[in-house]
Amino acid sequence: VDDGSTDNTAQIIKSYESKITYIYQKNAGVAASRNTGIVNSKCDWVTFLDGDDEWLPDNLKLQAKVIKNNPDLVWSAGNCISCLCGENRKAPAVDPEKAKKILTGNDYFDDYFRSFTNDIRGNSITTIIKKQIFDQVGLFRQDLPVAQDIDMWFRIAMRYPKVGFVSEPIAIYHLNRPGTVTQKTTSNTRISAIGDLIQQNIELSKQLNCFDRFKPCAQYYLKRLIRSWLFQKDLAPAIKKMATKFDSILSWQDKTIIKALTFSPKTTSFILHSISKVVRTFNLRKNVVRRPKK
Repeated sequence: VDDGSTDNTAQIIKSYESKITYIYQKNAGVAASRNTGIVNSKCDWVTFLDGDDEWLPDNLKLQAKVIKNNPDLVWSAGNCISCLCGENRKAPAVDPEKAKKILTGNDYFDDYFRSFTNDIRGNSITTIIKKQIFDQVGLFRQDLPVAQDIDMWFRIAMRYPKVGFVSEPIAIYHLNRPGTVTQKTTSNTRISAIGDLIQQNIELSKQLNCFDRFKPCAQYYLKRLIRSWLFQKDLAPAIKKMATKFDSILSWQDKTIIKALTFSPKTTSFILHSISKVVRTFNLRKNVVRRPKK
């Protein structure tokens, strides 16, 4: 699906003749592109490959093996290599040994929400989904400017907790591609969208009688995001508003810590950036993440 590109994509695709089905649409965003692909797919399973990201050679082979070994699965995910290639830094998003330990000899997790709280959640380029599932859960939300994939995984996991997982990296995720939606979206817009995402999924989990399963995942996701937002001193008001909005899923300890860290946002930001600089200088972090925004 060509989402309104202005380069020579169409000409390159033509050289592959009938091997590739090419669909052009006016620029509408990544969620719309995925939805176009899903609707036009003629296969039983759908998987995704975005922008300049890469599949490793055995991606589909390893995914197919998991599905074959577990015929009751309707979706599966996998590890990937996170790459800041401009800085010559790359590493698995999840330590394969850690993943294997949590999998306890299986190639699936009984509950996606529990694997999420262990920071094992896969991403769009390592997830394969049975096409008929979209008839139940709906397509990707085009009104969300960010995290449409996380929203989709939550909606699927509420109905189908069991998810396959390939512990070895099967794709390369490029973190700092210029012009991506994540880089274009302002921080306040992102926070507002995430708040909407969490709220709608809390309501859905209650409708589907799985709020108790989802709550720890929503709490973990929210705290992880707030931690990253604290690097930006100007976001303190938005963080406080978010903590108030989700008062019911945060513990009193969480709320106390958030209140303390947003009391003097400039100091908090300075300390966090100083710690981050030390960690990066001495290469103390095993995984690879984007530089925090100032």
